[in-house]
Amino acid sequence: MCLFQIIMSRRLNARRTEGVDKNVWVEFTKLAADYKVVNLGHGFPDFSPPKFVQEAFCKAVSGGPQMHQYTQAFGHPPLVKSLAKFFSRIVGHEIDPLEDVLVTVGAYQALFCAFQALIDEGNEVIIVEPFFNCYQPMVKMVGGKAVYVPLRPKVEGSAVLSSGDWVLSAEELASKFTPRTKAIVINTPNNPLGKVYKTEELQMIADLCIKHDVLCISDEVYEWLTYDGNKHVKIASLPGMWERTITIGSGGKTFSATGWKVGWVISSGHIIKHMKTIHQNCVYHCPTAAQVNT
Repeated sequence: MCLFQIIMSRRLNARRTEGVDKNVWVEFTKLAADYKVVNLGHGFPDFSPPKFVQEAFCKAVSGGPQMHQYTQAFGHPPLVKSLAKFFSRIVGHEIDPLEDVLVTVGAYQALFCAFQALIDEGNEVIIVEPFFNCYQPMVKMVGGKAVYVPLRPKVEGSAVLSSGDWVLSAEELASKFTPRTKAIVINTPNNPLGKVYKTEELQMIADLCIKHDVLCISDEVYEWLTYDGNKHVKIASLPGMWERTITIGSGGKTFSATGWKVGWVISSGHIIKHMKTIHQNCVYHCPTAAQVNT
């Protein structure tokens, strides 16, 4: 018997890691490498970011010693000011760059901070299907319960479906809300369907959130990738939703720079302050040069 086995006779892993150890992207990436096939599952492009983005990054890393040191823990000041100014016009609310914005290591860490900071053991979280794979394990890790409601095709038997043919039943969604419901997670534009929620669909979700005093975690990393006349609408811009919406965005999808891992959260300061607590005890802050470039 080895020394490690003698010392560690008790349970080694924390219980919260059980049942969440498998990850579809880790598995598929390994399979694609082992069998030398094209991996169509992982969400990154096979082309470089635009030239002006690459040049800006080179300029940032050559910008002196401060570009290689710590910056403000919750977001590089020029970046949070730019995000606040830009999105204030879109949501119709004056965003405070120091109180209402948190820069994260990609949208992934933004989601992690949201679930860790806002979901308690026993809370229910409604997740609209289909969804990005990390939502469910992140809910499970904090002791929450995922409750699913699907988007369904409204044109039964149609030979060809568009993303707009997938809809959320108001009655079915309403039935999922209980006194234990703490949040709902939506993803618009949706991965993998590409569905862009219309204003009336978002209003239906907003009405239920307000009625049941529930948070809305809105994953909007594909907000600038809309086509065929579709318009992305932020649910945080609807009446009564700024105070209860956690809007998550990312520069990676927009600029084809997923490896830079620059994401952000925009929300009311009374929500963001709890996410900052997780952030400062997790990664503390994000790479300075990548934030300067974004």
